[in-house]
Amino acid sequence: MSTAGEAATPSASTPTRSDVDAEEAAQASSARERGGGGRTSTYRTLEEQGNLSPAEERFERGRRSAGLFAGPVLALLVYLLTGALEGPQRTLAAVLTLVLVYWITEAIPIPVTAVLGLALAILLGVAPANDVFGAFASSTIFLFIGGFIIAEAMMTHGLDRRFAFRVLALPGVAASTYRTIIAFGAIAVLLSAFISNTAATAMLFPIALGVVGALSGLVAQQSAGDVDASRLRFSTALMLMVAYGASVGGLLTPIGSPPNLIGREFIEKETDARLPFFTWVLNAAPIVLLMFVALCVILIALNRPETNRISGAADYVTEQRAQLGRMSRGERNTLFAFAVAVTLWILPGVVGLVVGDDSTTYKEVQGRLNEGVVAILAAGLLFLLPTDWQRRRFTLTWNEAVRIDWGTILLFGSGIALGGLLSSTGLAERLGTSLSQSLGVDSLFPITILAVVVAILISETTSNTASVGIVVPIVIPIALASGVNPVIPALAAVFGASYGFMLPVSTPPNAIVYGSGMVPITKMVRSGVVFDIIGAVLIVLGVSVMARLTGLA
Repeated sequence: MSTAGEAATPSASTPTRSDVDAEEAAQASSARERGGGGRTSTYRTLEEQGNLSPAEERFERGRRSAGLFAGPVLALLVYLLTGALEGPQRTLAAVLTLVLVYWITEAIPIPVTAVLGLALAILLGVAPANDVFGAFASSTIFLFIGGFIIAEAMMTHGLDRRFAFRVLALPGVAASTYRTIIAFGAIAVLLSAFISNTAATAMLFPIALGVVGALSGLVAQQSAGDVDASRLRFSTALMLMVAYGASVGGLLTPIGSPPNLIGREFIEKETDARLPFFTWVLNAAPIVLLMFVALCVILIALNRPETNRISGAADYVTEQRAQLGRMSRGERNTLFAFAVAVTLWILPGVVGLVVGDDSTTYKEVQGRLNEGVVAILAAGLLFLLPTDWQRRRFTLTWNEAVRIDWGTILLFGSGIALGGLLSSTGLAERLGTSLSQSLGVDSLFPITILAVVVAILISETTSNTASVGIVVPIVIPIALASGVNPVIPALAAVFGASYGFMLPVSTPPNAIVYGSGMVPITKMVRSGVVFDIIGAVLIVLGVSVMARLTGLA
C-alpha cells in the first residue's frame, strides 16, 4: 500500500494522464513559438523585434526619437494656442496631445505612456486621483482579464490549436491566406451582431492566435526571402480583421453594441421616431455588408499576405488534426469554461430577440449577466476544475494565469479614464459645438457629415458609449434648430461612434488584438485612417438612403 506522499509521486516508468497533459501542453506551446503564434508584449524594443532590415531599424529609431522630443513640444504649443478653453480643458488638451504623439511614435512603451498621461492629468489638476484611477473599476477591464485568462488556458492546453485546425478544415479555407482572413471576418461580424463586439473578439482571439501558430510557419517558408513568422503581414491582417469585423458587425442589431441601445434611447426620447429591432436591421444591413466588403478588399491590400496560396496546407491541417488525438482533461475543462462564457454572453441577446429589448426581463438579464462578470466567473472555473484531483492539479495555475498581457489592460483602462476626462471636463462637447458653429452647417447633409465625423473622432480617444452620449445630444438640437429631421444625423452619429479603428484604445476589440504583439501601431493607424474615412462615407450615404426607404425620414 502506498502512502499519500508516494501516491503524489508517480513512478518514472509509468506516466500519468497529467504527465501526458503536461507534455501535450509543452508541445503545443513549442509549436506556437516555432510558428510565431504565441502572444507577445504590447511593446517591443528594437532588439526584441529582431530581423529588422537596416532601413527599417533606422526608420523605427528615428520615429521613436523624434516622438520623444515632439510630444512635449506639441503639448506646450497646444496649451499656448488654446487660451480660450477653461483651465482643466486646456490642460487636458495638452496632456492628450503628448499621449497621442507618444502612442503613435512609440517613444516609450505604450502602456507606460497611457498611465503617464493619467498621472500628468492628476498632477496638473484636471481631476482628482480617485476619479481618474476609478476608471479601472470598469466592467470592461474585468472582461479583459477574464477573457485573457481563458485565452491563456486555451494556449496552455492546446485548445486554441484544436479550434484553429477545425476552422482551417472548412473546405478551401486553409489553402488560401485570403480566404482564412475573410472567414474570420465573417464569423466576427455574425457573432458581434448578437453579443458585444468585445465578447466576440475575446472569443475569436485565441482561435485566431492558433491559426497564426498553425499557418505562419508555412507562410514564412513559402515567402520570398527570410521572413520572421512573428512579423508576417498575414498575422497583422488576420488580427485586424477580427477586431474590425467585430466593430462593424455590432451595428447590425440594436443589441449588438451598448452604444446602439443608448443612441436609440436618445433618438426615441427626443424625437417622434421609433426604431424597433427589424427597422434597425433594415437600416444597418446595407452599411454592414458594404463595410465588410471594404474590410476584405482594403485590409488585405494594405497588409497583403506574403503569399496567397499555401501549398500543402490541406494535408498539413489533416496531419496536425490527426496528431492532436483525443482531448486531454485540461482541454475538456477549458472548453467547458469557454462554453459557459459563450452561453452567458449570448443569453441576453437571445432573451432580447424573444421578449424584446425594451422588456424588463431583458434589462434584468442583461444587467446581471454583465460581460465582465461572465468572463470572471468562467475564468474562475479554470481554478476549480481539476486535471488531477489526487495531486490537486487544476486546469490553470496562478503562475500561468498571470502571463496574460497586463500592458493591454493598463492601456485600455487608461483610455477609459482619459475618455471620461474628455466628457467630464466638457472638452469633447466644446470641440463638437465649436466645430458645428465654425462650419456654419444648417442643412441635413452637412449636419449628418458633421455628426459622423465628430462621433468617429471622439470615439478614437474615448469609449464608443461616451461618444454616443456626447454627440447625439448635441446633434439633435442642431438639426432641430436648422429645421431638418434630426433622426438621420442622430442615427448616423450612433453608427459613427462604433467606428474607432485607429488606436489600440479606440475600442476594446482593437486593444485585444493589439495585445497579440502582431499588430504594429503604425499599421493599425494606417488601416484605421482608411476605414474611418470609408466608414464615414458609407454611414452618411447609407443612413440617408435607408432612413427614407424605411420611413424614418
